[in-house]
Amino acid sequence: MPKPHFIFTQLKNSFRVHIPNLEELQVSDIQKIENFVNERKGYFDFNSYSFVIQKRLEFEEFKKLIKQSTLEITLENRPLEKTLMPRVGFGQYKGVFYSELPDSYLLWLKNNYMGREKKIIEAEIKRRNL
Repeated sequence: MPKPHFIFTQLKNSFRVHIPNLEELQVSDIQKIENFVNERKGYFDFNSYSFVIQKRLEFEEFKKLIKQSTLEITLENRPLEKTLMPRVGFGQYKGVFYSELPDSYLLWLKNNYMGREKKIIEAEIKRRNL
C-alpha cells in the first residue's frame, strides 16, 4: 500500500497540508492522520484532501514534528503562490488579501458568509484546491 504523500504549504499564520493520494490510503492510515490533526487542534477537510493547523511552523519544524509522530509519509514543500486578489472588506481580517487568509477561515466563510464577496471567496477556495 502507498504511504501518505503530504504537500506542505506555508501560510501567513498557519500551514496547509494537501494529501493528493488520500483515496489510495488504508483506513488505518487516514485515522492516524486524523488523530495527528486533532491532537494539534487542526481541521481536516475530506472534500479537499487537506488539513490546516493554526500554528506558525516552518517546513523544517513540520518535518521534525512528523518524525516525532507515528506517521510514515513522503513529504514535499510547496511555496504559496501569491496572487493579487481583492482585500477582505470585513471582520477580523479586514484589509488582508484573500490569498493570505488561513485555509480554515476561508472554509468557514464558505459555509457562513452570504455577502457580495462570496464569489471571491469561492474563487480563492478553488485556486487552493480546498
